[in-house]
Amino acid sequence: MSQIKQFSTWKQHITWKLIAVNVLVMLIVIWLVGVSVKDFACVLVEKYRLVGEDKNIFFNRTMHFYLIRASLLAIVVAALIHFVFIKKILSPLKRLTQLTRQLMDGSYPEPIKVSSVDEIGQLTQYFNDLTQTLKQTEENRKRMLSNISHDLRTPLSNLNGYLEALSSGVIVGDKDLYLSLLEESQHITRLVEQLHQLSVWEDRQAASMTYSNIQIDDLITRCTQSFQWELQSNNMELEVSVSQDVVIGDEGGLRQVLNNLIQNAISYNTGRMIWVIGVIEPLQYRITVSNVGEPIPEEVRGFVFERFFQADPSRHRGEKAKGSGLGLAIVKEIVKKHGGRVGLESENNKHSFWVTLPRNSKKNLK
Repeated sequence: MSQIKQFSTWKQHITWKLIAVNVLVMLIVIWLVGVSVKDFACVLVEKYRLVGEDKNIFFNRTMHFYLIRASLLAIVVAALIHFVFIKKILSPLKRLTQLTRQLMDGSYPEPIKVSSVDEIGQLTQYFNDLTQTLKQTEENRKRMLSNISHDLRTPLSNLNGYLEALSSGVIVGDKDLYLSLLEESQHITRLVEQLHQLSVWEDRQAASMTYSNIQIDDLITRCTQSFQWELQSNNMELEVSVSQDVVIGDEGGLRQVLNNLIQNAISYNTGRMIWVIGVIEPLQYRITVSNVGEPIPEEVRGFVFERFFQADPSRHRGEKAKGSGLGLAIVKEIVKKHGGRVGLESENNKHSFWVTLPRNSKKNLK
């Protein structure tokens, strides 16, 4: 909200400064024109001596009178013209001020129509972008809190229920029961660990990251090899096709990006194949991990890298639950710290999650 207050204050300062500058310029121009005409007339009279001394005095008085009258008339006319133009300029600023107050009160106004391409139009577009960003951030926050409570409530309820029953002697523990409790405990541990990782990467500054030249094709190969046992257990195959290149980044962070992308593809795969492709693009290296899974509606594809996003909320927990919804959010945060981008391309049941990373371009890091 402090940014909104600064935005409102900034618009008010612009408004008053604009009025003050325009009024000052108008008065200076009128004064300069009047003084210049008077001095020029006096110079002509003095130079050519066209009239007598008494008439010179009368001429000067008359000149002063007409100059004052012309100046007042010019001020009135200029003020009217100035009022019309300033009103046209200040109307959208006044509208922005009102809508900014709505934002400060917690409501999100509808986007304002941008009717010009000047500074006012750009300011209006920035305000629309700010409103949309704040609205989306608030929705993400509410969804995150709801998902955290939902994802923790079920395993904690199970643990509390079974532990109370065991402590009171209502049930007797066996191997299957303890394994079930262990799974619930591990789920909570994974969720807390991923929340911690996401928080660490959000707070990490560029200066604290260990950048180096990384042979990205070797890193991809090593990461894919660590999933061989899980792939065989799930009767899946992994096809890798990567171009040799060097990227700039934090090796630990990039390893986590690759692991999360591959794990996501395995968890939500409904086919037998997973593809990992790395290609060289101008100034960047693009990594794509593709699989065949359940269709992802087009309207939610832009949210797959958001925290706790689940394409099918009804499957958020239970036997068919696949994950916490934080893996891709961690990917997005790490890639953003590296100056790259993330995205999803989906066609029918085939989904391709891609990331881009800055290339070294054969220059040594300092």
